[in-house]
Amino acid sequence: MAHRLRPEGLDFVGTAPVRLVFSREIAAAPDAVFRALAEDVPGWPEWFSAVASARPTEGGREVRLRGGTRFEESVLAAKAPEVYAYRVDVTNTPGTRAWIEEWRLAPAGTGTRVRMTFALDGTAAFRAVCRLVRPGVGRAFGDAVTALDRRLAG
Repeated sequence: MAHRLRPEGLDFVGTAPVRLVFSREIAAAPDAVFRALAEDVPGWPEWFSAVASARPTEGGREVRLRGGTRFEESVLAAKAPEVYAYRVDVTNTPGTRAWIEEWRLAPAGTGTRVRMTFALDGTAAFRAVCRLVRPGVGRAFGDAVTALDRRLAG
C-alpha cells in the first residue's frame, strides 16, 4: 500500500539517519549527463536496469522499479550541470518515512565524476535493511552509470 512520506528539503541529504553515497567517473561530459538525468526521464529504463518505467509529471516524476516498487517524486533541484535532486513523496516501500536522492556532477578531466546520495529515514527495520542492501545498491548504481556512459557515447 502506498503512503505519503515526510516532505524533507535538500538539507536532509546531509542529515539523514541513513546515507548511501556512491561515486564513479565516466567519460561523458557533465552537460550530457545532466540532460540524461533531468530532461530524458522516459529514457532512464534504457540505462538504469532497476527502472521499469519513468515519466515526468508536473514538478516531478513517477517511477516504477522492476519488482513493483513505485515512487511519486518532486524535483527539488535541477541546476545544470551540477545537481539534480528529487524527493520521494509517495511510495509503496514499507517502513519508509523520508527519502531524497541527489545526483552531483563535477568535471573530471574531459568527463564527469558522478556522485549519488540516497538520504533515507524510516523505521528501525527499514534503516537496517538499507544498510544491508548497500552493496547491491552500489553495484546497481555502478552498472547504471556505466550503461549511461555507453549510451551517451553512442
